[in-house]
Amino acid sequence: MKVAIVVGSDSDLKHAYEASEILKFFDLPHEILILSAHRAPLETAEFAKNAEKEGYSSIIAMAGKAAHLPGVIASMTTLPVIGVPLSVSLNGLDSLLSICQMPTGIPVATMAVDGAKNAALYAVQILALNDQRLKEKLKQYRDSLRKAVLDKNEKSQKG
Repeated sequence: MKVAIVVGSDSDLKHAYEASEILKFFDLPHEILILSAHRAPLETAEFAKNAEKEGYSSIIAMAGKAAHLPGVIASMTTLPVIGVPLSVSLNGLDSLLSICQMPTGIPVATMAVDGAKNAALYAVQILALNDQRLKEKLKQYRDSLRKAVLDKNEKSQKG
């Protein structure tokens, strides 16, 4: 069970690190790769075609501007691909539309613009389907979110 975090450029690494922190919290092995659908298409294809053989269970692919990286990867693997549009230009609208408008038959689960943390959490949810330990840790994580909201509410009521 290993997750790949793929970015199209080293300028996108800050988002990859956000996803990495979530995966570290859940003790999930993962790797960050810099590939490009446009500037390194052969290497990107090689990665996608061999991802399952290399032990990956899901792929988080982040891209800005034309944002073809998640779709290109999804077209070459049956692993779940989670796309993260990045706000490189046009507030990320161009990336969002590029990633979420996949043709029928080649889906990419699309997160919010700059939604790296949710992409990692979605990968955790997918992997938790077959891992009871991970499922329990995810439930605890969600419960901690609930408690944090209730604590903030209580503090605000005391004014």
